[in-house]
Parts: sequence; C-alpha cells; structure tokens
Amino acid sequence: VQLQASGGGLVQAGGSLRLSCAASGRTESTVTMGWFRQAPGKEREFVASIYWSGEITYYADSVKGRFTISRNNAKNTLYLRMNSLKPDDTAVYYCATSLTIGARTTDDYMYWGQGTQVTVSS
Repeated sequence: VQLQASGGGLVQAGGSLRLSCAASGRTESTVTMGWFRQAPGKEREFVASIYWSGEITYYADSVKGRFTISRNNAKNTLYLRMNSLKPDDTAVYYCATSLTIGARTTDDYMYWGQGTQVTVSS
C-alpha cells in the first residue's frame, strides 16, 4: 500500500485544516486507518483511527472534540479535519494502515505515508 498525505500548512491558533491521505495499491489492508503526529524531539504519537465502516473511531484525549477522522472508501482516501488548532498541535502528521481494529500504537500499523507538516502559530 502506498499512502500520500497532503493538506498540511501554516495556520494561526484557532484556525482549521483538513488533511487527506490517498491510498493506492493493496488497499485491502486498510481495515483500520490512522493518523499519528511527531513533533521535534518527541516520539510519534497516536492522533485518531477509523475502522473500515467508519463506525468505529478513536481519538487521543488531546484532540478529542477538536479533530474529526473520516474516510471515503470509494476514493481510498482518509481525512482528518482539525479545528480549534493550538500551537501544541504543531507536528508532522502521518497516515498509516493497520489490520487491527482500534489500533493505537505505531507497532500495530504496517504502512506509513511520508508525512505532512502542520504548523500552528500563536
């Protein structure tokens, strides 16, 4: 599976962005798709994940209520809508795929996109 993330950029605190992740190749492995992020000097951390049907989603506590994960299986595309952005949300955001429902650790994910930079200014 090849994953291409896009949609990052520079935004002021309180603003919004929508990230996209296009999947190609053996998309049958995209049972669960997730977003992770990694800030400079920090470990990669879980942000959100979504099951194939879209009915099961998980969020990190730090983004709950502000971010929304969704997917369009017909387009093989994953999305992350980010509202009320904070400077602490600044990171490189990665999309990834897993065969595990509710996967929330990096070890559970098999394929990774290249990342897209999100910078939130105060």
